[in-house]
Amino acid sequence: MYSIELGRTLIAFVLLAVSTSPSATQNTIMSGSPLSSVTGTVTRVSAVVGGEAELPCDSRPPQRNDSLLLVVWYRDDNPVYSYDTRVPGPTAHWSDEAFGERSRWLDYPSPSLHIRDVQSRDRATYRCRVDYQVSPTRNYRIALDVIELPSKPMIFDEYGKEISGIAGPYNEGGDFKLICSVNGGNPTPRLQWLQGETVLSSLGAGELQPSGAIRSLTLVVRNATRAHLSSTYTCTADNTILSSPQRATVKVDLYLRPLSVEILSREQPLSVGRKAELWCRSVGARPPATITWWLGGKQLKSSKQRELDDGNETQSLLQWTPLKEHNGLTLTCRAEHTKFNRSTIESKLPLNVYYVPVATIHLGAKMNPNDIEEGDDVYFECKVDANPPAYKVVWEHNGVLLQHNAAGGVILTGNTNLALRNVSRHQAGKYSCTASNVEGDGKSLPLYMQVVYRPICRKREIKLIGAALQESSTVECEVDAYPPPDTFEWILNNSAGSIKVDPDRFTVEAKEGRSLLTYTPVSDVDYGTLSCKASNLAGQQTAPCIYTLMPATRPDPPTNCTVYNLTDDSLDLMCLAGYEGGLQCVYVAEVWANEGLVVNSSNGAALWNLRRLGAKRQLRIVVYAANARGRSEPVSFTVETAPRLSPRTEAQEAWEMNWALGGVLGAALTVAIILCLAFIATRLRHRARDYEVTIPSTKNQKATIPKRNSPHGPDDRNPDLIPLSKGVSESPPDPPLYSAVVTTPECKNSTSAHSLARTHSPSTPLSPHAQYTDSQSESGRSGVNGTIKSHREVVTTRTPLLAAHQESCV
Repeated sequence: MYSIELGRTLIAFVLLAVSTSPSATQNTIMSGSPLSSVTGTVTRVSAVVGGEAELPCDSRPPQRNDSLLLVVWYRDDNPVYSYDTRVPGPTAHWSDEAFGERSRWLDYPSPSLHIRDVQSRDRATYRCRVDYQVSPTRNYRIALDVIELPSKPMIFDEYGKEISGIAGPYNEGGDFKLICSVNGGNPTPRLQWLQGETVLSSLGAGELQPSGAIRSLTLVVRNATRAHLSSTYTCTADNTILSSPQRATVKVDLYLRPLSVEILSREQPLSVGRKAELWCRSVGARPPATITWWLGGKQLKSSKQRELDDGNETQSLLQWTPLKEHNGLTLTCRAEHTKFNRSTIESKLPLNVYYVPVATIHLGAKMNPNDIEEGDDVYFECKVDANPPAYKVVWEHNGVLLQHNAAGGVILTGNTNLALRNVSRHQAGKYSCTASNVEGDGKSLPLYMQVVYRPICRKREIKLIGAALQESSTVECEVDAYPPPDTFEWILNNSAGSIKVDPDRFTVEAKEGRSLLTYTPVSDVDYGTLSCKASNLAGQQTAPCIYTLMPATRPDPPTNCTVYNLTDDSLDLMCLAGYEGGLQCVYVAEVWANEGLVVNSSNGAALWNLRRLGAKRQLRIVVYAANARGRSEPVSFTVETAPRLSPRTEAQEAWEMNWALGGVLGAALTVAIILCLAFIATRLRHRARDYEVTIPSTKNQKATIPKRNSPHGPDDRNPDLIPLSKGVSESPPDPPLYSAVVTTPECKNSTSAHSLARTHSPSTPLSPHAQYTDSQSESGRSGVNGTIKSHREVVTTRTPLLAAHQESCV
């Protein structure tokens, strides 16, 4: 502001000096003279924002004996710049803050005011006043048109999404729209769409427009063809010849339909079960066409698809195994583009297929699949559709091959019929038949046979239930049956006799095969034995589920406690649970040291994992059981944890690594020797297969190999029993019946020091209660499809024999 006032003062001083000089007085032009007024002609000058402008002002003296004194520039009658020839140096030039350092008076090549970095606010009509030594003052009017260039065009698609570089892809044959948008520009810019040098569309320029106004020009291309692929479209915006037009260019990408499709391999016939390879080729699609194979209205999965000739050609390989039902159908190779609704073209190949047998299994015509009970005879039929006819039909039960065994109740007649005599519930399951011909094997869908059987107890042991007087207890009876049981019967046996429980006192959950009885003993006479029987379509349960009702008492203390996995900071403890008092019981282990309690752990079973005990400490462990009636007597014993081991050295680790490597090599060598011996034994067995020989076993026993003419051929053996060469016999025994029972093998003593840990896992502690066997379970052994299963349980007890670590067999 100070510079503006100083400039105005300087200009006034100069004008006063000129007016008071004699020569100036003589050349004073009176007001109203034509020479003193501002000329009506306005010189227009254009400049671009950010560019340079030259405002001309002729300052040459009109007379030879005259000279220039002062040039002053006005904007709206306010001085903005002056140049005084009488002031030496740079101080001869003055400009206001609006121009600052951007303006400068230049005499060469022509007198003008040079403005750099032109801004929008510089737009105005300026007056240039020129004062001479003798000649009258001159005034010129110059209009500066400041041109604001428009922004760079932005191209959008029809959905308003900005396009950068690539437009599309669009569909061949479709329409697409490109919208060019320009922001700003003063005067209003002209918009044009160009393809090469050809103007496709234009929006003319206009007058001045408000700042920030947006202009748009839309280009619509109808029925796009392959010629439009990679075509370039340019949008230009210009509003002055002083600057090159603003440009934005996009390249069009198109989706092209496939032109042709052809199945290359047409060799016939094909065989079911043999892989066929067929190639199909499609040309002309972009991006490459999607080739699919179709048969009978269903799509087949191709294994390989590759592109050739820069994507113009696509080939698809079908590695496919024909089926019987494909014979006579038409195989179709279809080329299509996912972006086109009607771009699919096809190539067809009629099929001639050789097929393997198709087997279908059925129950006998008079068999009701929902009414097959234990003891019934069941008949199956296998229908075979094969070309050529099947030469063999085999039967399977749950994936195990069945063989003819009339003694075992398995009868095969004509290969296509199967009869099962006197079926048991263990023979329920999936049955299938497989037919074979020269083309391969055809297996039927499995047929599930369900055998109706009477209910049996889900848990066979007699459960002890503790019940206090005047307190209700819930007794749960669970059975397995098919179909699920529909009725239950409860009977209480006590000193007063047998009493049938009123059905209102128990509930039945048939689907779960369960009944819940709420029982409240009133006196000591109410204790005794509860029995539960269920009934279903097959009849009433044969052996009831037994529950012993006893008065609820404190539990017995755990016994036979064993410590194992003893380390420097932990140990595992397992005890034998005693009588739990008929109630839910919790087992507690307390670890005490000299300074007090170290660990207190409780568990639902009599086994614990005790941690954070400390190294090399003398500890006393106290174990007891507790239920709602109180605690048992405690059992205590003393253990000492191991000392903490020092870290291993590198030499020790290397030594252990060498031993481990030696062990692996030794094991590999042992396996190789065993395989060689097995191979030699196999060769010897093949040589002696027609003779009866005696082979010494590893325990100096003899095994007798039956002759090929044995009276008991392979067809008479159990169809589901795979014989094992385990024992020694003087002569081969007769094959057992289909549901026969075999004797449990005799147990042998074990000298293992870890029999307890091996026999009983910590999650399944031994129960001290007696167990009983359901008569329907055939003394703990069951036969499934002729395969006999036996049950053996090894129990380790604390007896005088414990020192020798002997095991008893139950």
